[in-house]
Order: sequence, then C-alpha cells, then structure tokens
Amino acid sequence: MNVRPIRQFVFSCGLLLLPALAWNVALTEFLPPAIASPESWDDIPPALASAESSLRFLVFALPFFMPLSVSSTLQRKGLVIFIVGTLVYFASWLALIAAPNSQWASSPIGFLAPAYTPMIWLAGLAVLGRRVFFVTFYRWWMYLALSAIFIAAHVSHAVVVYVHNY
Repeated sequence: MNVRPIRQFVFSCGLLLLPALAWNVALTEFLPPAIASPESWDDIPPALASAESSLRFLVFALPFFMPLSVSSTLQRKGLVIFIVGTLVYFASWLALIAAPNSQWASSPIGFLAPAYTPMIWLAGLAVLGRRVFFVTFYRWWMYLALSAIFIAAHVSHAVVVYVHNY
C-alpha cells in the first residue's frame, strides 16, 4: 500500500490550523457572553450568516490541500507571519477573557479583535501555501483574497453583535 498520497494531506498547511481550531473549541465558552452565546447569531442577516459560514468552510478546508513546505525564503517569512499572527490572535482572545468588562473589551477595536486578527495568520498561510494538490491554476493570492472576503464577513458579523450589545 502506497502511503505517500495520504501522508501529503497529513503534512499539509492544514496542520498549522489545528492549534487555532483547538483554541476556539476549548476557550469560546470563556469569551464575553455577547460573543460566546449562540444568540450572537440571532441578529445576523441570513445572507451574511450563509456567506460567513461558507467562506469559513473554504478558508479552513483549502489549507488541507496545500503542501506544507518551508523551502523558500518567502515561505519561511510566511511561516513567521503565520506564527506571529496566531500569537496576536490568541492574545486578542486572552484580553477579552481576562477582562471582559474592561474599556478594551467594550471598545470596538478590542471587541472586534478576535474577528480581524486572523487576517494576519491567514496572510502568512497564503504565502506559505504556494500551491494546491491536483490544481495547476492556483496562485497564493487566491487564498489571500478568499481569506480577506471571509474576514470582511466575519468582522461584519462581529460589528452587528457589537452594535446590538453596546
């Protein structure tokens, strides 16, 4: 049995998403109620909710079809951007969890931080994932553009929640 095809999907850029996904699953319940509660979806227009969910799926699925390689200088820079961006993202959550009633948490910049900071690590992932298995027309900027559209929808959702809560 040839395990190479299976191994290439295991060692894909999708592997880098696992810490952020685990973080979200483990800590969402500790975010301020306006963000963590299922009701945060109640006031979201259906078109925005559908767009955000569909884009989230694509943005998180596509890296599992990108080979993980840090062989070029640009890919190494992409990895650094990804790591720094992930740490900034984690910090944005910790600030809201540690002080949910603070001036930062109730300000638009602080409240929206978990929605806009993923753009940093998604940009790093775009630079890191230079190609996609089985597709020749793919370019790294396509993932960056898809990520930017997802972030726009995600931030729009967070703005609606913010406006209804503050």
